[in-house]
Amino acid sequence: MLNKITVIFDLGGVLIDWNPRYLYRKIFADEAEMEFFLNQVCTPAWNAQMDLDKSFSDAADELKTSFPEYTTQIQIWYDRWEEMIGGPITGTVEILEEIKQSGYPLAALSNWSAETFPIAYKKYDFLSWFTPVVISGEVGLVKPDPKIFHLLLQEVNRDPDDCIFIDDTQENIQIAQELGFEGILFSSPLQLRDQLEHLGVLQNGRG
Repeated sequence: MLNKITVIFDLGGVLIDWNPRYLYRKIFADEAEMEFFLNQVCTPAWNAQMDLDKSFSDAADELKTSFPEYTTQIQIWYDRWEEMIGGPITGTVEILEEIKQSGYPLAALSNWSAETFPIAYKKYDFLSWFTPVVISGEVGLVKPDPKIFHLLLQEVNRDPDDCIFIDDTQENIQIAQELGFEGILFSSPLQLRDQLEHLGVLQNGRG
């Protein structure tokens, strides 16, 4: 039955182009200093705390104590967060719309701060196509923790072998596959289209 399969999308890196460099290239005149800041100050590990359950205020205050010379740049992470979004990944959004029009249920599972996700949700209408949208910062769990995948399955009322999961991180795909999902490691809209055609979700040659 067509509608038995639920197609689950990661958001950042799959449907939405997010990169702090879009913002911080406006802040730092020197590319090397920007890279130092993003690799040693506002690091991916630091940002991941907010994807889980830490408030930006608490995370920023701790960081400002360690790097007082970057107090202004740290605060900008939240104050101008929207400037980190490069826009939708158009080819993937087109695929998403085709899947929606074909009648497949859609869900989303994303590591994202509860404080910043509402900004993106208001900005992009296609985020309202998902039922449910499971956001790590809202549920206090992050990928690749199997618990967040189990929570998602409860929300969609599906078994894992009735789900296709699309993500741009190998570790997340690996856990999903171990749990029984059909996993697709995203690298480009063209590659995603090819794999969804192979699985019969999209028609060959469509679009």
